[in-house]
Amino acid sequence: MKKVCNKYYLSVEGETEKWYFEHLQMLINNKEELSYTVKFDIKINKSIISRAKSISAPYKVKVFHICDYESNEEVHTEQFNKILKELKDVKKINKNLVYKLGYSNFSFELWIILHKIKQIGAVSHRKQYVKGINKAFDEKFQFIDDYKEEKNFKRILKKITLEDVISAVNNANEIRKMNEENFKCNYRKYGQFEYYTENPDMTINKCVEQILKECGAIKK
Repeated sequence: MKKVCNKYYLSVEGETEKWYFEHLQMLINNKEELSYTVKFDIKINKSIISRAKSISAPYKVKVFHICDYESNEEVHTEQFNKILKELKDVKKINKNLVYKLGYSNFSFELWIILHKIKQIGAVSHRKQYVKGINKAFDEKFQFIDDYKEEKNFKRILKKITLEDVISAVNNANEIRKMNEENFKCNYRKYGQFEYYTENPDMTINKCVEQILKECGAIKK
């Protein structure tokens, strides 16, 4: 019996995010016992509005925008505030676009680390995540840019299973619970979107969790 395919649209900031979600698509579709397959339409596009205008949606479609909250420096907070405004304004383009924002504070590397180990401690700069990457995946990268090279990153992906993805979701959920209990001073809300201005924090896990629940990898 042919499986039903769930389609999702994604906009991401860079190649590592694109490669990751392509890997996640493969992991889901290779799991024979799951009730559904998935199809990710992924574009590297930092603008929610630009991406939204390129999607034809005569009916409800699910769209995820994956981005970073890179620091509390003015240039980065302005970039993130622009994303939040676009997230709110996207409804004016097409009401059938059901958007969810998957952000990471500081960077996507935190999400990758959580597939193998818990990292609830803060770092002072996103480049320091290279230590967590090395520990989680038994690597010896000197710089974060080394890890992002295609051959290196795809070697990391080969070490990530669907069970690891579920672990990452659970680890990230623990981080948000910790923030809710202890760091209310860093809490911010823009429209319906909630985030924290200090790392670690993220909502990428909520996007991935939704996908995994809808395909049957995580029980609802």
